[in-house]
Amino acid sequence: MDYTSHDYPGYYDDKGASTAGQRPLALTQKLTGVLSVSYADSEIRDALRLLDLKNVQNTPDLRRSIRFDLQKDVIECNASIVQDFGQVAEQLKHVGSTISSLNAICKDMRRQVAAARQENAPVLDEASALLKQKEDLEKKKQLLIAFNKHFVLPEEEIMILTSTNEPINAHFFAVLDRTKQIHADCQILLGSENQLLGLELMEQSSRQLNSGYQKLYRWIQKEFKTLDLENPQINAIIRRSLRTLAERPALFEDCLDSFSEARQHVLTDGFYTALTGSSGNDDPSMKPIELHAHDTLRYTGDILAWAHSATVSERESLESLFISEGDEMAKGIRAGRQSEPWSAMDGESFDGRQALDDLVNRNMAGVARALRQRVEQAIQGQGDAVTIYKIANLIGFYRVTLTKLLGPNSSVMEALSALEGVAMRQFEILQSDQTATVQVEFTRAPPDLSVPDVLDETLTQVKALMKSYESSLTPADSREHDFKPILLQTLRPILDTCDSLAKDLDTPAIDIFLLNCYTSTRFTLQSFDFTLSFVEQIDNVVGSSTSNLIDYQHAFFLHVSGLHSLLTALTSLTDSETDLIQVHDLAPFQPAALTEASRTLDEFLPSALIDALENLKQLRNTKLAGDITSEAADRFCEHFEFVETRLAAVDELLAANDKRGELSSDDDEEEDQEEDENRRSRSRAKVQDDEKRDWVPLRAFYPRTSGEIRVLLS
Repeated sequence: MDYTSHDYPGYYDDKGASTAGQRPLALTQKLTGVLSVSYADSEIRDALRLLDLKNVQNTPDLRRSIRFDLQKDVIECNASIVQDFGQVAEQLKHVGSTISSLNAICKDMRRQVAAARQENAPVLDEASALLKQKEDLEKKKQLLIAFNKHFVLPEEEIMILTSTNEPINAHFFAVLDRTKQIHADCQILLGSENQLLGLELMEQSSRQLNSGYQKLYRWIQKEFKTLDLENPQINAIIRRSLRTLAERPALFEDCLDSFSEARQHVLTDGFYTALTGSSGNDDPSMKPIELHAHDTLRYTGDILAWAHSATVSERESLESLFISEGDEMAKGIRAGRQSEPWSAMDGESFDGRQALDDLVNRNMAGVARALRQRVEQAIQGQGDAVTIYKIANLIGFYRVTLTKLLGPNSSVMEALSALEGVAMRQFEILQSDQTATVQVEFTRAPPDLSVPDVLDETLTQVKALMKSYESSLTPADSREHDFKPILLQTLRPILDTCDSLAKDLDTPAIDIFLLNCYTSTRFTLQSFDFTLSFVEQIDNVVGSSTSNLIDYQHAFFLHVSGLHSLLTALTSLTDSETDLIQVHDLAPFQPAALTEASRTLDEFLPSALIDALENLKQLRNTKLAGDITSEAADRFCEHFEFVETRLAAVDELLAANDKRGELSSDDDEEEDQEEDENRRSRSRAKVQDDEKRDWVPLRAFYPRTSGEIRVLLS
């Protein structure tokens, strides 16, 4: 075995370096390299796995030969790989030769195909053109089928739309709607390059639509002749037909005219049937209205009630026929006016409710004429003014009620307004005649000054008129203004006659008579709120007459009690001492006159109120008579208190003057005591002065006090 220098320690190479010195350094590097290797490295793991597969034992010999063994394994593996690649190379050579042969075959085929293509090119071009033409024809066929399906009606649908033998049903309306859609879609075709097709289709659809509407119009005309509006289950086809026909305003208006004419005849016949009862229905509960022709108010009320019922029923029926299910008819009419702008005035808009009111008004025109004729005859034949006025209010009530249904300009409203005017004119004529007759007969007041029978009858009549007016539908803000002419026409002339007759009476009869008349009138009118202004005028007259009677009663108290002369004498004097001193010298205040006045007062007081009330015994309102007398008594007490105060002032003034004279005499006596003769002479003068100043107070002759008077007259 050959050993190299690397196998021995201390060996030195050619350069003279010792191998023993380098080995520790190499070992250190190897250890450092081994320790620095991460065992997470895949190569290290693979190497270790190979060593593990070889079951290597850690022996010195194996450590020496492992490197060579591994190199040997690598060489053997490489040799195996090279051998395998040699086989692959052989196969690749074989594939290459195969590909070459295939390329030759393909080249030959391409040559043959090119030759065939060159030979068949015209046939292929022709086939492609034919296929494209077929595709275009298929598209045109589909387009034509779709076009015909949309724009052209089949014969069976045209028959349904135009033939009178075909019924009006849902299928008819479906075909009509389709035709309208075709007509509308034709406008799209007019925007294309070929407008001729659009024009032809539009003309064709227009003819078909006109034929359909004509068929519908004739069918509706026929149905209207047998239509029963009182039947709550009106055929839905009729309602739909009307909504559809509304799209042709001219035909629709024509149809409504015929319908209105037929309804006028039906309603007028119904009105005359209700009047006379001449119908095929022998219902005992349905009595003819003319059975009560003798009672004008009931007769008129029954006629107006029938008219109101018929109007409400007609409106409800037409509303269900023309305006039910939303606003479809109004939409149809607006659409028709847009398609036929010449059929409506410029700026005119359609109002469904107004159109319904107009139709009801036209239907009720015949009834309005017959109603006006019958009621006017009844009014002309009635001679009672109160009944005529009640009829006028009744007509006004129905006029206001029906205005809400038909509006203010309907024929029924015109008839009722005219009848109300006729009734009021008849009332005015009758009332004027009655007033003229009464004024001729009423020439003097009753002897007992009571309310005249004429006024009593007039008040009874006016009360009936006011009760009738109270139940009317006149607005509250105009009730007083509207009723005032009635009062001026019925009551004012009678009251003016009473005023004229009262001027021929004496006092206090004139005021008693006026109070009896006017208080009775006020009592009748004051319970109604629309007579306030007239009641105020009456209150003015009552207040004036009441004031006159109070003055009369007061004068009675003054004269009968004897106070008048005393009051007259004192009234012209003032409160000054000069005037008060003169009272003692006046004739009414002399002792004899005052004593007589006091005696007269004492005789008057016990029966004063009874005697005063006797003056007003003809006044029917005893409470008012008592109030008048009480007011006069209060004024009398005030005047008595005035006299009492003046008399007391006169007595106080005289007493004060007398006291001042006594004080002056006492001072003179103390100053002249030195001379007896002078004192005795002055004493005699004092006695003479006392005899001159000896007097009795006026109140001693007239002792009654105002408190006693008030108690006795209360």
